[in-house]
Amino acid sequence: MAGTVIEMSMMAAVSYRTDPDGVVDATITGELDLAEADSIRDSLVSAARGMSGPYLRVDLSQVSFMDSYALGALVSARNTAASVGVTLTLVDPSPPVRKAIEVTGLSDVFGLADQGSSED
Repeated sequence: MAGTVIEMSMMAAVSYRTDPDGVVDATITGELDLAEADSIRDSLVSAARGMSGPYLRVDLSQVSFMDSYALGALVSARNTAASVGVTLTLVDPSPPVRKAIEVTGLSDVFGLADQGSSED
C-alpha cells in the first residue's frame, strides 16, 4: 500500500499513508456508528490483508463519536489483522472515543494502556 487512499461514506472517512518503515497509518474522521462501522471495518481489514509490513496504526483523534457497534467493528478488524500477522493499534483517540474504549475495558486490547488516560 503506497501513498494515500481515502475511502469515504456518509459520515466517516479513512485515509491511509505508509511511512518509510512500512508502517501503515490510517486516519479515521467523522462519526462512527452503526451506519458507518461495517464499511470502516471492511476498509481496515482490506488494508491489513494488503500490507507488506506488520503494523497498522489507526488514528482516532478526529472521530467525534463512536458507538458500541463501531467498537465491535474495530475489535473485529483487529482480530482479522492479527490473523494475517498485522498488529492493529489505536492511537490518539479523541476524548469521547477514549472514554468509550476505557468504559468497555478495551484499552489494553488496542494498545492504549501506555498512552495515558482521560480524567473526568
